[in-house]
Amino acid sequence: MKLSLGFSPCPNDTFIFDAMIHQKIDTEGLSFDVVFDDVETLNQKAFRAELDITKLSYHAYAYLTEQYVLLHAGSALGFGVGPLLICNNEDYISADLLADLQPPTSHFQPQTSDLRIGIPGKYTTANFLLSLALPEAKNKIEMKFFEIESALLNHQIDLGVIIHENRFTYQEKGLKKIIDLGEFWENLTQGPIPLGGIMVKRELPENVKQKINRIIKRSVQYAFDHPESGMDFICSLSQEMSKEVINKHIELYVNKFSIDLGEVGRKAVQTFFEQAHKLGIIPETKQNLFL
Repeated sequence: MKLSLGFSPCPNDTFIFDAMIHQKIDTEGLSFDVVFDDVETLNQKAFRAELDITKLSYHAYAYLTEQYVLLHAGSALGFGVGPLLICNNEDYISADLLADLQPPTSHFQPQTSDLRIGIPGKYTTANFLLSLALPEAKNKIEMKFFEIESALLNHQIDLGVIIHENRFTYQEKGLKKIIDLGEFWENLTQGPIPLGGIMVKRELPENVKQKINRIIKRSVQYAFDHPESGMDFICSLSQEMSKEVINKHIELYVNKFSIDLGEVGRKAVQTFFEQAHKLGIIPETKQNLFL
């Protein structure tokens, strides 16, 4: 049986999926047509139900629970992994920019409603966290995640929310961190931040969904056991990153929750949905979130 599979070309995803798409493990008779896209493009493809299996922002998943269900394996979830709000103007740091944080955690924020903020997509978890922390921030500009640093340097935007490998590169370019939105979430909930998960179409037979979950779990474990096995593949798709940055990226985003969400991970996802619905950021879902 062949299934369509979408994930990003970022090192954390290619690390996770290398073994299964290159038949290094038992795939139990399944094969995959692979699509590589940034997370917001994958979100949009999921809205059109184009993919059988896909990486998806947890924010986007809130709108797609009728069509997709979350696997226990493959998630990007953890502590210290959240998006960062950054700037190219130290005035935004020294001014009272974040005084309106909900709940307040800093002394710092001018009129956020007037600031142009680059975000990596409307339905990204990064945008959810920005909305949670700075509900007055309305002037958002959607762009590819890897375009945000350049947009700040070129003064096309005032603030930017960065994800993925840009966490490791923004300081080299003279950009400044305003707030770690992941830390904001951790302080609010005392739990890990759910960034993205692997979803499968609900309409697939139950035994196939369970099989996919087992295969992804096996693929993640193989990657941990043989970390150099997929490095050529990972490097071929990375955004001109050094091997050092690639390894940092993988270490940051792939962890025990990627093998299995477990009780702590499931609680974090449930808390995410409850908080977002309470604030009117996402609709209420009546579906069971987990496979």
